[in-house]
Amino acid sequence: MKIYTKTGDKGKTGLIGGRTDKDNIRVEAYGTIDELNSFIGKAVTELDPAVFADILEDLETIQHELFDCGGDLANVSNRRVYKMTDEPIEAMEKRIDVLVDESPELERFILPGGTPAAATLHIARTVTRRAERQVVTLTKAEEDVPTVVQRYLNRLSDYLFAAARVANARMKVSDVEYIRSAKVFKNVGSVKKEGE
Repeated sequence: MKIYTKTGDKGKTGLIGGRTDKDNIRVEAYGTIDELNSFIGKAVTELDPAVFADILEDLETIQHELFDCGGDLANVSNRRVYKMTDEPIEAMEKRIDVLVDESPELERFILPGGTPAAATLHIARTVTRRAERQVVTLTKAEEDVPTVVQRYLNRLSDYLFAAARVANARMKVSDVEYIRSAKVFKNVGSVKKEGE
């Protein structure tokens, strides 16, 4: 089977129900979600299954959900049936609460880093924020965009922050506080950060 089709050689790409330019904001948004999924896959390779079985299970679920998000964003057909619902968001919120409770108390901003897995999860977090910004832009430009994807990405960045902190904590690696940070977290252990 050949994996190249040559249909995109002139800068166009296929959507579900149409075609568009490869630099269209819709393509940018679901392309960034694909990039995010790859970083999560990298994080999976850096987490010891004996220590991080729960997070690995979370990340596999998230990878499937990201495919759903990308598919929903790529769907411009007249008969759209979206795969994403609020149920994964609610499940993720419960997991965030568990991870935050496990993490050391947090008062200040921290530097991304620590273990390789934590560093990769922080990269994934920032890519998630970029994808979220692109979905916001897409929503402003077009009416028919599944807004649940935006909510999911917003919550996912919080999950990845919490998971990165646990990736360090379980390996006995301390987060490094940003030295010029004031005490910015009102609720100790809160995962709310850059941009809410």
